[in-house]
Amino acid sequence: MNNTEFYDRLGVSKDASQDEIKKAYRKMSKKYHPDINKEPGAEQKYKDVQEAYETLSDAQKRSAYDQYGAAGAQGGFGGGGFGGFDGGGFGGFEDIFSSFFGGGGGMRNPNAPRQGDDLQYRVNLTFEEAIFGVEKDVSYHREATCHTCAGSGAKPGTSPVTCGRCHGSGVINVDTQTPLGMMRRQVTCDVCHGSGKEIKEPCQTCHGTGHEKETHKVSVKIPAGVETGQQIRLQGQGEAGFNGGPYGDLFVVLNVLPSQKFERNGSTIYYNLNISFVQAALGDTVDIPTVHGDVEMAIPAGTQTGKVFRLKGKGAPKLRGAGQGDQHVTVNIVTPTKLNEKQKEALRAFAEASGQEISTPKKKGFFDKMKDALEDI
Repeated sequence: MNNTEFYDRLGVSKDASQDEIKKAYRKMSKKYHPDINKEPGAEQKYKDVQEAYETLSDAQKRSAYDQYGAAGAQGGFGGGGFGGFDGGGFGGFEDIFSSFFGGGGGMRNPNAPRQGDDLQYRVNLTFEEAIFGVEKDVSYHREATCHTCAGSGAKPGTSPVTCGRCHGSGVINVDTQTPLGMMRRQVTCDVCHGSGKEIKEPCQTCHGTGHEKETHKVSVKIPAGVETGQQIRLQGQGEAGFNGGPYGDLFVVLNVLPSQKFERNGSTIYYNLNISFVQAALGDTVDIPTVHGDVEMAIPAGTQTGKVFRLKGKGAPKLRGAGQGDQHVTVNIVTPTKLNEKQKEALRAFAEASGQEISTPKKKGFFDKMKDALEDI
């Protein structure tokens, strides 16, 4: 058996995530379940899927399988002594050895209730929504408890029966040849998948899984002052649990869209203000936009480009702690590019009064332009 056969059985790539493996397992398990699929060979394919999932869903077994194949995952290397290990000592042997004993902690009870998977949902917020807070309704798909059979997997009016293979324990004993000799270990029952129950008459809605897809809607209260990347946890809004276990959680990941006017860092908001050189020289009073409304701000005479003014309390709320941040206003003096003759005369008079000599550039004639063009060649 090559080191990709288990992946092929589930129809996933070798670098598939645990979530992808789990979804593929559910799909293939439902497809070949003996209670649903009566075609010849379906039962064997079903067992093959169980065997593949048992290995690939366990991080240690999967690592051993990727290195040594099925023998590594099961702990068996034939009768050739330690030939399966490389010359670098026993790296990897500890992983395989620990898989016999569940990593030293014993095998988890497969009958125990297990919490459902967590989900993530990304929500976009406007700049203002992130600052002031908002309540949003989100809809998403999830695995829910089947409404027809209430999660039992059995047809209404019937009940699951004790599994005949594991006698209700959810596990079976498997003898494996290892470098240390024959060793017995417990694995999840390949018939009931650890539930300890067999479903003779599966529910027609969920086909015996106890779960069904649904579109779920929930309202999310987003507090004021949040930023991109922060998460809100909604307990019990994830996917349905197993064996009566609770639902998983929903993690709402926030993404704040940029503003055309402002920038933000924490509770501080930044705004760039363009003013004329006349305003900078003589001073002025201007209206500054903030997220809280326009604010009147005085520009002192002689203000230079790059000067930063602080508008106290006009920033974003402090998410952890009381109060508001500030807004910083950075001044940028804009030099005019088009002046009429009257404006030019006024500036020349200003320069003369200031003791400055201004040399007006001469316009180049045709021959000057030709000379410049030839020099560039």
